[in-house]
Amino acid sequence: MPAIAPRSKVLVTGANGYIAVWVVRRLLEQGYVVRGTVRSAAKGEHVKKLFGEYGAKFEVVVVEDIGKDGAFDDAVKGIDAIEHVASPFHYNAQDPSDLIQPAVKGTTGILQSALKYGSDVRRVVITSSTAAVMDPFDAPKVFTEADWAQKPIDDVERDGKSAPKFSWYRASKTLAEKAAWEFVRKNKESMKWDLVTLNPPYVYGPTIHEISSPDELNTSQADLYTTLLKGKDEQALATQGGSWIDVRDLARAHVLVLEKEAASWERIIVSAGPFKFQDFVDAANAVGVYPADRLTKGVPGAGKKPDVVHMIQYDNSKAKRVLGIDEYISMEECVKG
Repeated sequence: MPAIAPRSKVLVTGANGYIAVWVVRRLLEQGYVVRGTVRSAAKGEHVKKLFGEYGAKFEVVVVEDIGKDGAFDDAVKGIDAIEHVASPFHYNAQDPSDLIQPAVKGTTGILQSALKYGSDVRRVVITSSTAAVMDPFDAPKVFTEADWAQKPIDDVERDGKSAPKFSWYRASKTLAEKAAWEFVRKNKESMKWDLVTLNPPYVYGPTIHEISSPDELNTSQADLYTTLLKGKDEQALATQGGSWIDVRDLARAHVLVLEKEAASWERIIVSAGPFKFQDFVDAANAVGVYPADRLTKGVPGAGKKPDVVHMIQYDNSKAKRVLGIDEYISMEECVKG
């Protein structure tokens, strides 16, 4: 499929969310016209003010329930590309289906709407996650786009509500992405657009969506905030972590994936690399923008010591080869905000 050039009109779902609002900003800065969906008119007020300088180049439409049949039918009309970012990530659900159903139905629903009513759509980008890539491992391993997470699905199918809540989330991301590729398999002959999925790990960095207190931070940001200002014990800081990306780099990837013809039909991991929480603690203490007496210290450098547990690593070579991303925002810049 041909690349999507600036001045094209892009639909961004969940436009008032932590990641999506950065995607909107980056698209507008690069000259795209953006239509953003929100769940209510009230939730759209902040983003309308935030991007007011762009005038008619940014509009907000209400999609109350992304899980409803035909929810995006009107939103996709007149759109050249879709960035589907909206998906639940929280631990307040009472049942795995509270996360899985809206993730899967929101994804398949927007694809169905694009198929029926998106006559101008040429590319659909879905924000998936490395949660849909990584399964537990007994030896050091670098995960690639060929890997799929199966254990969280097995956990939820076997244990239901008793499964770990993180498995609920990981199952939702895996099942939603699998449903997207299955949709393509069944409908590719009648599709006028292609599909790309982006798979980031933990997403950190500055917040520009509407929150009134740290209690309203999204799940990943809240965890990092708690770690930096309230702390984990020294062993946890030195051994717990994962892989990460700055939200601004992820937003950049969302623009690049529209512009690169070679991204067509690809699944792409975008990751700045592995971390231990002590690494972020050290970075926050080094940048000098936080009151020193509020920051936890841990054991400086302990995150760089030989692993007590295996690091979770992802091969990001496809992001470099296809999207041209060869440098990422540093931890210091990330925590500086």
